[in-house]
Amino acid sequence: MFPTTKARSSSALLRQLGLVSATALVVSNMIGTGIFTTTGFMVADLGDARLVLAVWFCGALFALCGALSYSELAVNFPSSGGEYVYLTLAFGPAWGFMSGWISFFAGFSAPVAAAALAVSDYLGYFNPALRQANEKWSIGSGAFSLRFGGAQFVACSLIAVFTIINFFGVKRVARIQNALTATKLLVIGGLIVAGFTVGQGDWSHLWTPTTRTSSNPVPIAFVISLLWVMVGYSGWNAATYVGEEVRQPDRTLPLALGIGTAIVTAAYLGLNLLFFYATPLDKMKNVVAVGSMAAADLFGPNIGGVFSALMAVSLMSTVNAMVTIGPRVYYAMAHNNAFFRSAGVVHPRWHTPVNAIMMQGICSAVMTLTPFPQLIIYIGFSLTFFTVMAVASIFIFRRRADWQKLRAVSFLFPLIPGAYILVGAAMILYGVIWAPAPSLAALATILAGGLVYQLSARAA
Repeated sequence: MFPTTKARSSSALLRQLGLVSATALVVSNMIGTGIFTTTGFMVADLGDARLVLAVWFCGALFALCGALSYSELAVNFPSSGGEYVYLTLAFGPAWGFMSGWISFFAGFSAPVAAAALAVSDYLGYFNPALRQANEKWSIGSGAFSLRFGGAQFVACSLIAVFTIINFFGVKRVARIQNALTATKLLVIGGLIVAGFTVGQGDWSHLWTPTTRTSSNPVPIAFVISLLWVMVGYSGWNAATYVGEEVRQPDRTLPLALGIGTAIVTAAYLGLNLLFFYATPLDKMKNVVAVGSMAAADLFGPNIGGVFSALMAVSLMSTVNAMVTIGPRVYYAMAHNNAFFRSAGVVHPRWHTPVNAIMMQGICSAVMTLTPFPQLIIYIGFSLTFFTVMAVASIFIFRRRADWQKLRAVSFLFPLIPGAYILVGAAMILYGVIWAPAPSLAALATILAGGLVYQLSARAA
């Protein structure tokens, strides 16, 4: 059903990506919404800047273990589809379908909604009505609530604009994406360099703890914070999806994943250090737009406003990238009977999967009504669940006589995949116990996918 190690020679794709290109792919896919939005919530939960930095560092090690495990899977299964391929062959077609199902909700639609809400919060620097904390109406309370206000209006409008643009072909979208991505990298680099050289901060913030708002013990809050961090590191598996086009994949993939993760980790730790250098922890707690707050504290309100606008633009690159990539995933899965058939329809003039684009746009818009913290944990829980299952499939596939084992994964085997599975399982368990609302919502989404698969199989 899927090409494996024996079928690679018949592939129509060319191995033309070297180490630099593969590493760049990892870096560009990993740097997204999480680093600009989650630090304030982790400060509230942990109360100590050093613990927050430790979570980001542990998250990097966790992501690296997953990325190296995925590199072995990608070398042996170079066909497109990622988790869909691995889970279908290891555990059966129902799990493959559910991986595609969860990709739609938690892999792309929810992150699009989160990124669009983050854009609105950064624009809230200029108009406080656009911040999520200043919603006008809400239905329900706490985690079980729907929010309506300026943030949701801006987020839905942004999603609608990029959804419509994506209808009309990928060329102009690619040009927009290149400009937005370049802006993102320049903003991060410029903020770090300028912040530490000319910014007005205070290193004492790093050593001054704040009162925690979480009632969970610190070790449990630390594990739950890993779910936030995994959203920041999501994209670590990007290079594995082009494994068939990488030169010397058994050498290049682990190196690209390792170097890319190291670069992103350095950028993330640098940004968090800058946030703590700029702003007291008390002021930062539960703030979404921590970047604009830090910029204003470092450079004053005028320059801070410039950085806030640039950060909003850079976050738009995440929205546009996922609006573009997600429907292509559903399109490929629809042609493998792993998603709704309508998602595989291509417009005869624009040559784009318009149905898939529209479905994702509507789902993302609805998800903007969800409280931001619950949305992030929902994403982290769902993605961790399926990546843990994908990594676990290595133990099944390694029984095959023709399985190609990578040296990076074989080193002290099963340390690398085993560590990922154990930490991921702990995150899932603690999520259900201590963050039940978004975690159970994620489990309900997964079970709904299984039900849809069973109904579809009976109707076929």
